[in-house]
This record gives sequence, C-alpha cells and structure tokens, in this order.
Amino acid sequence: MKIGKIEEKLLLYRIKQSDKDAFIRAYDLYVDQLYRFIYFKVGNREEAEDLCSAMFLKTWHYILENSLKDQKTLKALFYKISRNLIIDHYRKTKGKETMSLDDEKGIKITDEKQNLNNDIELKADLLVLESKLPELKDEYREVIILRFINELSIKEIAEVLDKSRGNVRILIYRSLNALKELLSQDEKINLNA
Repeated sequence: MKIGKIEEKLLLYRIKQSDKDAFIRAYDLYVDQLYRFIYFKVGNREEAEDLCSAMFLKTWHYILENSLKDQKTLKALFYKISRNLIIDHYRKTKGKETMSLDDEKGIKITDEKQNLNNDIELKADLLVLESKLPELKDEYREVIILRFINELSIKEIAEVLDKSRGNVRILIYRSLNALKELLSQDEKINLNA
C-alpha cells in the first residue's frame, strides 16, 4: 500500500506531535517493506522480526523525546533507523555466528495485483537475486534492496545513506554492474557444464 507525498508529510507532522494513531498508521504502511529490507540484510527471519520491532520501538522513543524536528520524510527516517540497528547488530554478532539467507520458511514477497505468470517470474527472479545478494559488497547489496526491492526514490536513499543524489546514482550503477557480472559468471559456468 503506497501513500502520496502529502499524506506522508501529514502523517510525519502528526507523528511529531506524538499522535499514537498516526504512528500505528505508519506502522501498518511500512512494516512489510521494512521487514523485507532488514531480512535481506541479516538473512534470518527471527532476527529480522526482532530488529524490525526494535526499529519501531526506537522510533517511538525518538518521537517521545522530540528528536524528529529535522526529519523531512517518514520513510527515510524508518530506513535510517533500521540501517543503524542492522549495523549495531552486525557489530554485536561479529565473529559469533554466520548469517545465512537459507531460512527454511523463506520470506513471502508478493504483490496481490500481479497475475500468476508474473508471480512465477517474480519468484524466480527473487530466488536468483536472493542467491546473489550475499556475494555483493554490503554497500551494493543495501542499495539494491532499497532501490529495487523496497522501491525507495533516489532522494530517499540519499537521505537514508547520508550521501548526495549523484553518489547514490553512481552507487546504484556500480551495484547493478557487479550484480550483472555475478549473473554472467553463473551463465558461463552453466554453459561450460
């Protein structure tokens, strides 16, 4: 479910006023895509659920402390807090365990508006993407998830990553080239087999 820019700004304004109903509305709007973002970063369903919950809790604490005065977009705020929690998570778990996207239950990424053929193609593409994402540099993986899985704009990604729009465009370009290179290597291996 997408909302317009005006509705998002109004929602952010209401949230800045500590409006619980507005925060619940924001949760309903963004929980699925934020969970997907976190899941693709950590590769474990339970950890992704925990981090997603922690992100909303931390955001609510920021609201209560009146720490959101300079925020321009709600979506960028959620992704920025999620990203920082993921970084903290990696720091805490560094060397303790390996992360894997081999979750037995998998993740449900569907769009109810698609027909069956598109759904099958999307699932096949997502499986290929999911298998190749761990092979990319973290920075590349993150920008691909933000842009193409969670469909953030260049402006929103720039805000989340604290980079200029030009730097984000270059990063997306390099990420896609790295992903294409990985996919072409697989095709060469399959042709030689």
